[in-house]
Amino acid sequence: MKIVSFKICPFVQRVTALLEAKNIDYEIEFISLRDKPQWFLEISPNGQVPVLITDRGQALFESDAIVEYLEEAYPALQPDISLEEKATNRAWSYLAAKNYLVQCGAQRSPNREVLKERSEKLGKAFDRMEKQLGDTPFFGGDNLGMVDIAWLTLLHRAEIIERRSGFDFLGNRPKLKRWQKQLMATGLAERSVAPDFEEAFADFYLSDQTFLGRGGKVENDRFSAACATDACC
Repeated sequence: MKIVSFKICPFVQRVTALLEAKNIDYEIEFISLRDKPQWFLEISPNGQVPVLITDRGQALFESDAIVEYLEEAYPALQPDISLEEKATNRAWSYLAAKNYLVQCGAQRSPNREVLKERSEKLGKAFDRMEKQLGDTPFFGGDNLGMVDIAWLTLLHRAEIIERRSGFDFLGNRPKLKRWQKQLMATGLAERSVAPDFEEAFADFYLSDQTFLGRGGKVENDRFSAACATDACC
């Protein structure tokens, strides 16, 4: 199978992380979202990545639909859970996915005030998860599951931002930080992105156009509206 991708897109990483967790072979092709090729527009009704082209040549779009297909078409990460647990897992996974662009916007904040506003919005999702997490290594227990995959992208990006800029999106949330550490230790974060992902990510989110990229200095607060469109993911 093949994944059509934009290098720093969190929705793509959710799919590739699941492929890596299931040890499924795949190819990946990167495109520019500012200059989308015609063949891509013909197979992606919404003009967005990811698109998964199955072994049968069927093009699937929307990350929610793609991960559900992969979970059903290949051995499940959590084969023995109930229908109620599956539905609950979908809901917690959706909470992660609907905050991907919230995190993108927070990372691109042009000044301190915008960063505070956007990080607080993201923090509401982190607060909900902090209350939900237990003492097990992963969300559903001792084994990796679909919720872990969905939240991996948020926690991976938060780890990069903290390491490279010093800004801590997770704050005083010890369960979330423990979970982040556990997920990073699996190696899925690195395996599910391109070798030069972190540099591409930093070039966009830690450039001199962003408050975090300027080291918290307020110079010319030039706001890029890129994350209000599909330019970043």
